[in-house]
Amino acid sequence: MGSEIKNVGVIGAGQMGCGIAQVSAASGYRVQLYDLSPERIEAALATVNGNLARQVASGKMTEDERKAALALISGSADVNDLASADLVIEAATEDESVKRKIYASICPVLKPEAILATNTSSLSITRLASATDRPERFMGIHFMNPVPVMKLVELVRGIATDEKTFTSAKDFVTKLDKTITVAEDFPAFIVNRILLPMINEAIYTLYEGVGSVDAIDTAMKLGANHPMGPLQLADFIGLDTCLSIMQVLHDGLADSKYRPCPLLVKYVEAGWLGRKSGRGFYDYRGPVPVPTR
Repeated sequence: MGSEIKNVGVIGAGQMGCGIAQVSAASGYRVQLYDLSPERIEAALATVNGNLARQVASGKMTEDERKAALALISGSADVNDLASADLVIEAATEDESVKRKIYASICPVLKPEAILATNTSSLSITRLASATDRPERFMGIHFMNPVPVMKLVELVRGIATDEKTFTSAKDFVTKLDKTITVAEDFPAFIVNRILLPMINEAIYTLYEGVGSVDAIDTAMKLGANHPMGPLQLADFIGLDTCLSIMQVLHDGLADSKYRPCPLLVKYVEAGWLGRKSGRGFYDYRGPVPVPTR
């Protein structure tokens, strides 16, 4: 048996952290959402409230359950508030130096027996664990975006992760009513190792003039039954995130098939990062998204 988890800390009040906080509280865990920015925390709590209200409206939860879940989440910009957490999930930006800085600041505050997990989508768990004071109690718990909707969680052990940590993480994810897939600690794990090269190939198809944005997305939606075309999906993920995962694959596996498409690099350099910045492979500034190529 793993150690029982009651209090969950979530680091980073962005899209992922917000979703992880929501599903944890809805499953009865007490959640401390930590971020350096009080504004981001406030925005995240408002988002959670809105999401839960929609679930009540659609009959997925009762008003009492919504109130109970909200009562379990508190936000804080003070790292010391993570001291009571049994499990802390770091959901900061996909940048190793940022994550290392976070671990340096939070490890001294955590209980010795607390588990520290990362929501990284591509970085080495073993390498991140080595930047902490608890590599045997460190692992990857990778949620998919948007967290409340997506059923899958990838569990990834580093070389030092012990069995008790892994069992505790499995118990936690099972209680969230998510499906677990276990991945080995190789660049981008399972989902992104397969998905991102497909997106990158779609961008090459656009770059080489094989098809337009509209043609490529329609082809994959209707020809492969994908719910969203690969370029639309890239915009949803964020083109900067897509590029960083391709770079991790290219650097980590040293295979030219993972070379990021120059057009992807150009869009990121332009600041056209997809939906979040208003423009990517589509322009989102009008009433309907319009292809940019």
